Amino acid sequence: MIATVVPHDALRCGTNNPSSGPGITTLAFWHGYTPDLGRDLLRPDRVAEYMGELAHLALKQVPVTVARQARPGMRDRLLNEHGAGEELCLALRSAQGVWGVLCLMRAAGARPFDDADARRLAGVGPALVAAFRGYVTASPATSLPPEPPPGMLVVGADSRIKTMTPQARPWLAAMRTHLAVPEWLADCSFSCLAAAAREHPRHLRLCVPSVGCGWWTTIEAQRLGDDGDVAIMIQRATGTSLMPSFCDWYGVTARERQIMQHLYSGSAPKQIARALDLSVYTVGDHLKALFRKTGTSGRDELIASLNT
Repeated sequence: MIATVVPHDALRCGTNNPSSGPGITTLAFWHGYTPDLGRDLLRPDRVAEYMGELAHLALKQVPVTVARQARPGMRDRLLNEHGAGEELCLALRSAQGVWGVLCLMRAAGARPFDDADARRLAGVGPALVAAFRGYVTASPATSLPPEPPPGMLVVGADSRIKTMTPQARPWLAAMRTHLAVPEWLADCSFSCLAAAAREHPRHLRLCVPSVGCGWWTTIEAQRLGDDGDVAIMIQRATGTSLMPSFCDWYGVTARERQIMQHLYSGSAPKQIARALDLSVYTVGDHLKALFRKTGTSGRDELIASLNT
């Protein structure tokens, strides 16, 4: 569909929910990039540069740029080394914040991207964000089948997975099955997450929607001492660890989120109304909106979708 708007030879797209801020993505889609170029673009030593590029791009009035027209950087050198042409990149954003980045590539020798291409691609942004949200929320937010027990893997200073628990393997298999990602992309993603964790003052947490591996999942990374090893824990996301991502993807408003938090804490509608200085009828209207957005049938099912 995007090729009809802006012709290209390869595409890559990474998405995340705005509450996490621009950075490591939780869902990724790649088409047409060779594994060697993909690995180089996702090198751990590029994490800080990539995050800076995305944050700068997202602040632009029209959040789109052509790599060769921007200040030359490592990405340009990598494209040259692999005989690739240009990348046209768009920060995916909405009123809620930044949802990720879309990059289109043309092969070396192909017609360069121009301002008209950039304008057309920028026009696709809102519809693409809506499409991703529809993809993630297509199924009601009801309880899901039992998940594997929590798993852990350790990424060493050389960016390779040193070891993993047996419980981690079903999670990795589920991710590859649901998203059909190649093994090199999964490994690179963990290496990038470990690199980001080494720069992060505390542990780093991502929340992957259920389309990623069958369950809403938290992936947490934390440094292990000073030798460069990073532990990555994978487990089912529930409760407060799930709520920010859940609310972003399902389009829950700030007021609805307040009510949802009170509801999760065990408050009845009358108690919520008193706490937020609202009428019981207004609280009821917000609850109806929450049930409609999440596809749940009532308070018990909504809370169960966060807990089970």
